[in-house]
Amino acid sequence: MGEAISLGEVQETLLIPLYGRAQDAGRPDSILRDTRAIELVAAIDYDFAKFRGPSLAGSVLRASIFDGYLRSYLAQHPEATVVDLGCGLSTRFDRLDNGRLHWFDLDLPDTIALRRTFFADSDRYTMIEGSILDDDWFEQVREPGGPVFLLSEAVLLYFPAETVHATLAQLAKGFPGSRLVLDTGGKAMMGTQDRNPVFKQVSARMKWVCDDPAALEPHGVRLLESRTFATPQPAVAYTWPLRYRLGMKIMRAVFPPPVTTYKLNLFETTGSSAETGPTNSLGPANSE
Repeated sequence: MGEAISLGEVQETLLIPLYGRAQDAGRPDSILRDTRAIELVAAIDYDFAKFRGPSLAGSVLRASIFDGYLRSYLAQHPEATVVDLGCGLSTRFDRLDNGRLHWFDLDLPDTIALRRTFFADSDRYTMIEGSILDDDWFEQVREPGGPVFLLSEAVLLYFPAETVHATLAQLAKGFPGSRLVLDTGGKAMMGTQDRNPVFKQVSARMKWVCDDPAALEPHGVRLLESRTFATPQPAVAYTWPLRYRLGMKIMRAVFPPPVTTYKLNLFETTGSSAETGPTNSLGPANSE
């Protein structure tokens, strides 16, 4: 019998990418090679097999693009502090630890309690019970010093736009000059949730619609780059099997909305927002 779990509606969705990474790890042409995900799925008492469809593979492609942004940053800032906001059961620290960085995984108490069943704090790795919407954890992650890299994967999508905007402004004020990676979904994508096989198995639904990531600049961030599954970083694309590299480009040409309206975005926090002052925007380098 595996580990029994009790998670909130939104928190339950963390099991979807976990299962996606486990399935990927079992393939000979695995992208992430996240064998730890296989162990976690085997150890948790949950009907993972009910999840099916392209979102499982999509969660792996998304994770690899997020990883790519962070790898590039760590190459220039090896002693950075990384904060995974709404970490779920991510194993990104295991994949990307360079032996020099400091890493904080932040999530709600029920998720962190589950994480502590499988992971342990160390001198450079710390789990924090907290919310991306609050700022009571800011000081703790500032303590190591050095540059800060923030990432939030498939989390803010579940909140209304006004909550997202306020959260971005708060992060920008608390960590000016930092990198921030997050995903956005356009209207065409959001309107298909009830037809998505994985969402038929959970109660939570995404709420935040954002067709243009550059429109977030009044909230204290400057868009540096946007990627889609059809336009990953070249170094990331090299790790993808041909079926994904070509398949996503074909999908973009034949049926673009699912591919082009979901974006993986790299921002710089400016420390200013519509509430605190104008954003000094130099314009995005959009990579679509």
